[in-house]
Amino acid sequence: MGLIGLLTTRKKNPVRIAVTGSIATDHLMTFPGSFGDQLIAEQLDRVSLSFLVDDLQIRRGGCAANIAFGMACLGLKPILVGAVGNDFADYRSWLERHGVECGSVHVSETQHTARFLCTTDENHNQIASFYTGAMAEARLIELQPVADRLGSLDLVLISPNDPDAMLRHADECRQRGIPFAADISQQLARMEDEQIRQLVDGAAYLFSNDYEKGLIEQKTGWSHEEILGRVGVRITTLGPKGAVIDRQGEPSIQVAPAPERGKADPTGVGDAFRAGFLAGVAWGLPLERCGQIGNLTATHVLERVGGQEYELGQKAFLDRFGAAYGAEAEAEIAPHVRCYHP
Repeated sequence: MGLIGLLTTRKKNPVRIAVTGSIATDHLMTFPGSFGDQLIAEQLDRVSLSFLVDDLQIRRGGCAANIAFGMACLGLKPILVGAVGNDFADYRSWLERHGVECGSVHVSETQHTARFLCTTDENHNQIASFYTGAMAEARLIELQPVADRLGSLDLVLISPNDPDAMLRHADECRQRGIPFAADISQQLARMEDEQIRQLVDGAAYLFSNDYEKGLIEQKTGWSHEEILGRVGVRITTLGPKGAVIDRQGEPSIQVAPAPERGKADPTGVGDAFRAGFLAGVAWGLPLERCGQIGNLTATHVLERVGGQEYELGQKAFLDRFGAAYGAEAEAEIAPHVRCYHP
């Protein structure tokens, strides 16, 4: 029986999903041109550029916080696990007000909460930098006290974080028999090949976008088929083309995108997809439905600037889901979805 089947058998108690990873403040800027037009092919080894941006918007962010926020907006009670500075009070209040459990967030005595600085061009390409700050202390966090406090953990998502923290969480999950999902994404450029192999091997779920998919295969030295032999489910997001879900020995599941009502900013779109997908997992829904919920949640983020500026209305979400994927699909998720807004 797969993890979804196991979670489906839990009728009395809610599924407990710990979301580990970065918690940060996003500084989002917009460049009214194309990055590609500013690059000289023969001089890419000595790039020196400055982009005059149109605006600056400061938003709540961080991969783990964005994912937990999205899950909570769909009606779950995710457990946020990460490290922050003592400037986290207002952010904590915001997350808790939206249903995120923050009792296992570590507060540094010396460092500020991490900062994400990102510039987006007119083609929605992005150039970003990330200041670690308190996130470096995430390597000090043990998962067993989290499980003890809550009674148990059913799944741990390991999203981009301090690399040592990511490896520690994966090792602890293996040792304690806790299923985990691997989402390396932004840390693929930072981590060594062997570290990436450690995070991939044994994951119940492996998330990436299509570019990261190829990078994972390159850095691990494993083919797509070899990776499918080492993970339970491999989920690859394809931007405007939706997503594809793969399992060893099973045909690929192609998940069509959910129609958008405009494009504001792509920051946090991947996090929202993971939030929706994991909500479906928690509800014991088929993988295709998980991907569809992920796509529609991601679309809401694309339509706003910032990873947590959207609202999921109960009726509106179900109506859009039915319009995108059909009445039968809507009826299947309707008993589970409990959006934060009416």
